[in-house]
Amino acid sequence: MRRAIFPGSFDPLTLGHYDIILRGITLFDELIIAIGINADKKYMFNLEQRKQFVEKAFQSEPQIKVMTYEGLTVDFCKKTNSGFILRGLRNPGDFEFEKAIAHTNRKLSEIETVFLLTSSGKSYISSSIVRDVIRNGGDYTGLVPDTVRI
Repeated sequence: MRRAIFPGSFDPLTLGHYDIILRGITLFDELIIAIGINADKKYMFNLEQRKQFVEKAFQSEPQIKVMTYEGLTVDFCKKTNSGFILRGLRNPGDFEFEKAIAHTNRKLSEIETVFLLTSSGKSYISSSIVRDVIRNGGDYTGLVPDTVRI
């Protein structure tokens, strides 16, 4: 079975994430959306809210599971018997950052990282931009799936 994880904080889930996930499930038998827990990070949405946003968005996709984890992503991959990490790339800056992480993960394990380019119409969307729009009272609804409502 080809199992991959798609790790992130999903604070909140965006249409960019949604795009990568829907395209990713065509490549793998199972995709685990892995919501990372980082005690040093200040989130806009708590863990349960973030998990609910994701679960509701993909409730009709049986090959998608949603889990939370702490620690190294490669350790979570080993724990879930996932041979791949799926990552989305929006721009060249993302590539350089993700490339360094992928090389490190490969050094630590046998797990491969698979990159998908975000669709052009969604490449400008990031969780930090969405959070800024929300904080400032803007209309964020065109940036997130319908399941992300506050």
